[in-house]
Amino acid sequence: MQIQEEHEKPRGEHGVPEAPAPRRWGRTALIVAGAAVLGVLAGTVTGYAVQYERRPTPLSALSQPELRTPKTVPAGPDTTPLTVSANRRHRTDGDLRTLLVKKPKGAQARKAMSEGWTSVMSFAGGYDEPDESFTDLVESEIRRIATTTWEQRGEVFVTVNLLQFRDETRTAAAEWARGQQAYMPQQKFAGNAGELIAGSGNGRVYVYNEPHREAGYEPLYQARAIAYRGDVAMEIWYINNTRKVSEKAVTALAEQQLGRL
Repeated sequence: MQIQEEHEKPRGEHGVPEAPAPRRWGRTALIVAGAAVLGVLAGTVTGYAVQYERRPTPLSALSQPELRTPKTVPAGPDTTPLTVSANRRHRTDGDLRTLLVKKPKGAQARKAMSEGWTSVMSFAGGYDEPDESFTDLVESEIRRIATTTWEQRGEVFVTVNLLQFRDETRTAAAEWARGQQAYMPQQKFAGNAGELIAGSGNGRVYVYNEPHREAGYEPLYQARAIAYRGDVAMEIWYINNTRKVSEKAVTALAEQQLGRL
């Protein structure tokens, strides 16, 4: 029988050499590994410290030139409604309130009236059927309503509304304005077909034939101007509590407001 040498690997019951036991980390190995980790951390911290002390390097200039809003192109033989709308679009994409006509000298804002922005609900509340008006505006994708008001000498009261719609086809404002103009000739309202605002192509001024009368109140003489430009519809209410409204005065105001659009 052969004697097993001392250096021979021990064998299992099937004569296969047994796998050596896993080597344990010695104290020296742990110290070396810990030192390596600390070295990496120290290097990272030092790098941040050096970077922090350095003066920031300015970024290189952008290669794209400064973008500027293009100027409005004058109308010409090739001008179409689409190009006109494109030229006007940049004017109405900003703060719509800046396009409102300015108050006349000496005029004061009307008390308890909207000024600046008017909610759709408040605007619709001024109609005989507010619920239906509100629904129509929402379905037409109303975007916002800018308003300015004033009074003069306690007898003239003016409200100017600019209604902007989201419709990209640029037809919602036109449809709203035409819908309002359609019923103005009825006796319940202006009672006449109104007068065209020169140069507008679609705006009309309606001076009511009869004043609005209500028991306990002075009669109110009214006029209304309706027009549109691109995605914005314009509405002006002009009221006088002493005499019939001057059509010339309303027309001049409407032309001024349209010019700002």
